[in-house]
Amino acid sequence: MATRPRPEPTKKFHKRKDMILRAAVEVLNKKGVKGMTLADVASKLDLVPTAVMYYFRSKEELAASCFHRSIEIYDALAAQADNARTARAALEIFVRGFFEHRRRIVIGEADQMAVFNDVRAVHDPGVGKAYETMFRRTRSLLMKSREFSNLERIHCNARVHLLLSQLFWSIVWIDHYDTDDYGRLADHALDILESGLAHHRGKWAPQILPSLPAPTSDRPGESRETFLRSATVLINEQGYLGASVQKISEQLNVTKGAFYHHNDAKDDLVEACFARTLEVMRHAQRAAAAAAKTGYDNLASVCAALLNYQLTGSAPLLRTSALTSVPENIHRQLIGEFDRISGRFALVCSDGIADGSLRAADATIAAQMITAMINASAELHLWAPGVTAQSGAEIYARPLFEGLLTK
Repeated sequence: MATRPRPEPTKKFHKRKDMILRAAVEVLNKKGVKGMTLADVASKLDLVPTAVMYYFRSKEELAASCFHRSIEIYDALAAQADNARTARAALEIFVRGFFEHRRRIVIGEADQMAVFNDVRAVHDPGVGKAYETMFRRTRSLLMKSREFSNLERIHCNARVHLLLSQLFWSIVWIDHYDTDDYGRLADHALDILESGLAHHRGKWAPQILPSLPAPTSDRPGESRETFLRSATVLINEQGYLGASVQKISEQLNVTKGAFYHHNDAKDDLVEACFARTLEVMRHAQRAAAAAAKTGYDNLASVCAALLNYQLTGSAPLLRTSALTSVPENIHRQLIGEFDRISGRFALVCSDGIADGSLRAADATIAAQMITAMINASAELHLWAPGVTAQSGAEIYARPLFEGLLTK
């Protein structure tokens, strides 16, 4: 017996589907892919899970739809910017369009966008392909610049990744400002993206700092350090919930009993990973302050040292954006610690502006952009294959100091 074809979706169908997607984005941004459930989404709409399943057969399909919708927004911004004749004009349209969209979200004129913190946790080839297409469309905007187009592909990709990472990270700090000021925030961010932080270009020569410390955060022996490294890598890749005790143990080829022999609980291990990351970053900041004569030297040296540390692969820094679903009490504490890290960068920016080594850019936004760059460098190798610990600072940090479109 032939199966009766499903009727064409009605306006009511599309309306209900959009409502589910809006609710799902809120849950996804708070709990991540692994933490989101169909029941969570249904409860936000006073529905039962089976009602959600009528529109989305699985959590995976629903999460994929959330990411597709956000990718479409970036694609629309890129399409609008593509009409510009120059790369600088295209960059300005793209970035200003993004900040305007954020403003419209806050005042209720546009739907919330899904953050891409754990987009790789969705095992949907379509999402990965759409995300890569979004990346290429953004790159094509900058290719309008002769200087940019003449760069090697690894440099082009790194700069596009840097640009998108700055937009993604802006949700961390943009809520500190009134929506009436979002246009000015776009102007200040563009000033840094276009012209860089350095007062004089072509003098990129960060000082080599003493080796950053091996982790010492609450570990009785080398086995503890092995767990820290494994947990950091998994959390960076799959988020807090994706890095389960089972997966960490399997990666190390040990039993769950062995895990709990070295760790009281998973949350204790996560906090230890963060303590290690904060220790390394603060050590770099102190070492640069002791060795540098100018604000520029200080910032450039810190960035180079931390990118080198991040890209060696032996003991990566933990990405704050990977902690979407961390328990609220831990998340609040750790974000506060990172705010203090960014605060020190802001002070150094102010020092550099005062001594003339840095341009008179917005020090607070510059500090957030530096933090964003360090945070995003954890996945730089995925977008700029061939990047090394030795070349990372030149490829990834230098454009933030001298401008995205400079050679």
